[in-house]
Amino acid sequence: MTHPVLDAPGVSVDVDALLTLRHLVRSETDANASTTAMHGGFVRRRRGRGLEVADVRVFQDGDDIRHIDRNATARTGTPHVRTFQDERERTTLLIADFRSPMLWGTRRAFRSVAAAEQLSLVGWRAITEGGRVGLMTIGGTAPLFVPARGRKRAMISVIGGLAQAHRAALENQASNPSNNPEPLEEFLRMAKQVAPRGASVVLASSLDAPGETCETAISELAHHTSFSILHLRDAVEQNLGDGAYPFETETGRRGLGLVTSGAHRAEGELVARLRSRRIPIREIDTATAPSDARKV
Repeated sequence: MTHPVLDAPGVSVDVDALLTLRHLVRSETDANASTTAMHGGFVRRRRGRGLEVADVRVFQDGDDIRHIDRNATARTGTPHVRTFQDERERTTLLIADFRSPMLWGTRRAFRSVAAAEQLSLVGWRAITEGGRVGLMTIGGTAPLFVPARGRKRAMISVIGGLAQAHRAALENQASNPSNNPEPLEEFLRMAKQVAPRGASVVLASSLDAPGETCETAISELAHHTSFSILHLRDAVEQNLGDGAYPFETETGRRGLGLVTSGAHRAEGELVARLRSRRIPIREIDTATAPSDARKV
């Protein structure tokens, strides 16, 4: 039987709240559409190397002969080629870090809960723009995968996966509080294997316990996909000095936790190096409600 605190607001992932974020994204979309309409704007599909045919046109020098459209060529007597819809960024893979360093918080919500909220916003925006969304969660037990799909049903599956994986991570942490988290780098290499080339991959993590070669793993994933990071931070991290601090767990166990600046310094150095490699990173304060979040 689990402890009641695991169901407390800010500790558990609220499925209804994540589903409601759809309305927030809709209001953003409506506002942007009205602004665009004032300038005569309209949505255009990008040409590219995807699988969806965008149109058929006359063959030009430099075109790939493998894309010749036989029917149009036979009908007109002039070589025609097919052009394709660019599928880059149309598939979004959300990666939720629910390892033990994410399962705490001192303000509005746990880091892990804020991560689920922010990823849900990204997912709702992606399907609103006609894309597909999938999920990979890490931490707790085995990674959970939700295949990429489109429309509302995709986000229902993603949000269900977030809630299921987060609950498993909380229960696992409650029963094994001394377990060390597995390195983040291992899961990023796993993500590279499942993410389609050219997809958008968004990781929500505090970047704790990255592993010795995490920077390399991120670079490889960024080369394979359009990769970005939502960096979850709790306000106390920036204000707490080195020392031993009292704590109490959900089971009532009390003790002292040693806090040193070394881990935060290493994390800051990793973030700086990633930014120098032009990896998009956005800082997320866990005290910030989803309604106040900027668009990624």
